[in-house]
Formats: sequence, C-alpha cells, structure tokens
Amino acid sequence: MPSNNESPIDQSDRKKKAAKDRKASAEDLYSLKSCRSSMTYDNTLIDEIQARIGYNVLIKLFECGRGGEKTLTSVVQAAEITTLLDCLKLVFLAQPSCIEIDGPINICGDTHGQFSDVLRLFDKSGYPHRANYLFLGDYVDRGRHGLENILMLFCYKLIFPNHFFLLRGNHECPSINKVYGFYEECSKRYEKGGIKVWEEFQDTFSTMPLTAIVGQRILCMHGGISPRLNTLDKLRMFQRPNYQPSHDQIEIDILWSDPSNTAKGWSANQRGVSYTFSPDALKKILNPLSIDLVVRAHQVVQDGYEFFAQRRLVTVFSAPFYCGQFDNAAAVMSISENLVCSFQILRPKKYFPKRRIQLSST
Repeated sequence: MPSNNESPIDQSDRKKKAAKDRKASAEDLYSLKSCRSSMTYDNTLIDEIQARIGYNVLIKLFECGRGGEKTLTSVVQAAEITTLLDCLKLVFLAQPSCIEIDGPINICGDTHGQFSDVLRLFDKSGYPHRANYLFLGDYVDRGRHGLENILMLFCYKLIFPNHFFLLRGNHECPSINKVYGFYEECSKRYEKGGIKVWEEFQDTFSTMPLTAIVGQRILCMHGGISPRLNTLDKLRMFQRPNYQPSHDQIEIDILWSDPSNTAKGWSANQRGVSYTFSPDALKKILNPLSIDLVVRAHQVVQDGYEFFAQRRLVTVFSAPFYCGQFDNAAAVMSISENLVCSFQILRPKKYFPKRRIQLSST
C-alpha cells in the first residue's frame, strides 16, 4: 500500500514494478512442464501451439494490467482474439457439459469486468500455475474492463485446460451482454471489427459448460437449481453449442434461478426469468441426487459469500466494491481434497467516495 507521501515518480515506479512482476509470473507459468507437454481429451489434441497462443496474449494483457502503460487495443489485435476464441471453442467442446472434478480447487463467483480485482484475487489465492480454479460465470458487462477480464481467463483456460475451469453465466448470453455493456465495449474499443469480435465471443460462450460437480458431492453453477432437475444425467446431457438458451429449457434455470427465504416452494422470479426457490424446494431436489452443497453466484452479497438453507447452498461473489456503488467484499471459496470448505475474503479498494446502498440482485 503506497504511503500518503509517495511522489508521482514513486507511484509510477511502483506500478511499473507490479507490471514487471506479473509478466515474470506469466513467464514462470509457461516454463512449467504442464505447459510444454501435449494434453489430450478423448480425440482432441490440445498441443503446445494452442497453449502458446494463450501465453502470448496473456503476456500482452499483463502489460496493460495494473500499472501497465499500454492499452489493450494497442497490444492485442482483433485477429489475435479471433484465433484465441477458435482454440477455446475446441477446448470447451472437448470437455463435458458437466465438469466433474476433485479438490483442491478455488471457486470464484461473478467478476463482471473488474480485471484489476481478479488480479488481486490471484495475488491472494494463488495464480493458476499454482492453484486450480473454477469460475462460475459473469465475466463481462457492468465493469469497465470486460475484454481484459474475459481474455485473461480464456488464456488461462488454454494454458491449463485440465486445471482451470470456466462455467457460463447469464451474462455470457447475447440477449444480455448486448444490453449491459459488453457489446458497446467491443464495438467502441475495436472500432474496425469490434462487432465481429463480439459475435465471435457469443459463439465461444455458446460452447461453455454450465455446471460442475466437485468430489461427487458439491454441485456448482451460476444461477441455481431447477424444478426439472431430477437426475444429474440431465446436466451431463446438455447440448452445446447453445447460442441462446430458451425459457423452456432447464439450462435457463441453471443460469437464472435464485434462492429465497420468502418463496413458497417455487415462485416466479422478479427478474422475469426462471424461478426463486425455498429452502424446502432446494432440499427436495438435492437429497435424491446425493448432493450435499450447491455453490452458485449470480447475486451480490455483502461479505462475498452467504449461506442458505442450513448450509445446503452458498452464494459466492467475487467482484469487490461492485460497480463502484456497493461496499461489498469479494470471496474465493477453497475446497480441499477432503471437501473441507473455507473462504478467503478480499476487501474493497475504494476508487470512489464511499456510498453504501442496499444490496440487490445482479
């Protein structure tokens, strides 16, 4: 933390050093054996060429991250993004619709374009070459750096496909991110070709998995459960690509539903999409599935995480000082090899005057 007496020159030197440290971290991660060796899923080869594509873009992103003096559009061309996304589609489709993994793993909720805060989360919980990660969606919209945020996470997915997992959120759907900021960000920052970049992202989002199961007992998704969820095989059988999930699909509930202590069973969601569900409704779904805990995101919570239904569900939110308006903390949920859960909390940095307002849905 800089002192109040730090000169502008000292601040500049500190920012340059931070950027250099992150670049060194990226170089270190690529030197690992896991990045050099070829990796396979069934019949799809994820080779060093694809990892190198992710690595090259990642290095450039770190140059314009915290303390960086370069802008994204000056270092990453639209054609590079297209190449990156083409690789990502192959990676996502080569893996199951429901990711089944074991601990240890760190789980993060919404990050909404808060690129510098995701770097802070990695500073605190470990960069992906040292820790496994599962993100629960909503990488774009709201925040000012959705492109940097989603590109960094996509780079890590290319480099560490078996240890870094990204689920789709409701903001990774064209009907939402065309309205809430990402479309405008792409079209303005990449004036020539920006709309095509946005369209390429939508194609890639359509291939992303929607759910994950950790240690056979912990079910993870962006939104919540569905009244139509009576077997885990339904999650495993989701068809992809799915450009825009429709209201009659179970996928829409996985992306949109919310827990509610005031709901009576299943109630209409005030968002206008999907349902809210009561503690009893949650337990009736989970018990036959032999699921102990649901981990989801989708709602801002004051302390970064919040339990529901006698700890059968937890909401994790990972965008501190959300939108510059809420004074919420962010959380990273860590699940050990033995499925012991703990939380690391990231307190908000105040970029604007503090203005506390009542928390609401995202």
